[in-house]
Parts: sequence; C-alpha cells; structure tokens
Amino acid sequence: MKTNLSKWFHPGAGVPLLRSNGRLGVAASIAIISMVAACTSQSHARRTLVPHTRNVEFLETGCDTLSVSDTVCTAGTVTRLPEFDENAVTLRGFNKRATDNYETFFVRNNLQFGIAGITVTLRYTDMDGALLHERTLHVPCELQPGKSRQVSINSFDRQRIFYYYLSGKPRKSATPFKVSARLMGYDITISRPGR
Repeated sequence: MKTNLSKWFHPGAGVPLLRSNGRLGVAASIAIISMVAACTSQSHARRTLVPHTRNVEFLETGCDTLSVSDTVCTAGTVTRLPEFDENAVTLRGFNKRATDNYETFFVRNNLQFGIAGITVTLRYTDMDGALLHERTLHVPCELQPGKSRQVSINSFDRQRIFYYYLSGKPRKSATPFKVSARLMGYDITISRPGR
C-alpha cells in the first residue's frame, strides 16, 4: 500500500502536521514533535536562552582553576574553608505553648565567621521518650561571630495539642513534649572587608 507523504509533512519543514481526521494519533504527533525539538541544535538553544552579559567587569583573581571543592580563591590567594564543627552554633531557650502556631529558640554563632542560616534536625518526643515527630529544616538567621538572636519557625503541631514541657502547663488539655536538636549544617557568609 502506497502512502502519499506530502499530505502528512509540511513542505520544507520535515515536521508532521497534526491531523484532525485521526490518521496520525495525537500521542504519535506529540512524540514526533518532541523528538524533533530535542534534536535541534544545542548551540542555537544556548544562543537564545543565555542572556548577554554586557557591561560586566570581571576582576582578575590570579587563580586559574581549583580542583578541591572546599577552597575559595580571592585576590590571588587560596583559602581552605573550615571543617564542619558540631559546636559552631548553640541552640537554647526553646519555647512552644499549646496555643502557639510557631516555635522559638535562640541561635548563637560560635564561629569566627558570620553565618546566614543553619540546617537543623529537630526530634520531638513525648515524656517517655517515644518519637512524636522528626524534621530537618533550614532556618535563615544572619549572625556575626559571637552574636545570638531569637528565631521563629512554624510549629510541627498544627492542631495545637502539644506544648513544650518547660513552657508551662496550659489551662486547656494538651500533651507535653521534649525536643532535641542536631546541627546538620550552617551557611558561612564571606563579605568584602570594610562593609
């Protein structure tokens, strides 16, 4: 059986047309169009998607390439980033009443660098030590070395039936809990001197 391909292909384009009479299924048409789109020139895609960077001045640093992921190159010097320190941040003063939608605690920066945020795993248990909930979250908090501040996060307790056992017993019926925290990471800020 001979097929006339001119009625299926747009002249000069080589892309099948979608036909409403059902001869070429919609799924087949989409697959063919996807393959044609994927086969387009990568250089053409880069040329149209990457914005131009005119009027940008790049400063010479004196470093060519770095193969180690824990180094920073600035002004011709190579600086090794510090190792992870479990004691880099102190968390204290946790508070959550039964009526609160949020939890608060204090974060102290014990590093010689400023930090922009921490990643912490919070583990909530009942008074007997049974796990209620565990979560890992990133808490934005800009802190200079030696400074501390109170941060607030959304509570795990959406129904407001739990309270931190040191926050005081509420008037309504609620379940006390304990919380432990484990520092998982911190974001070091590096600023230009004199700012």
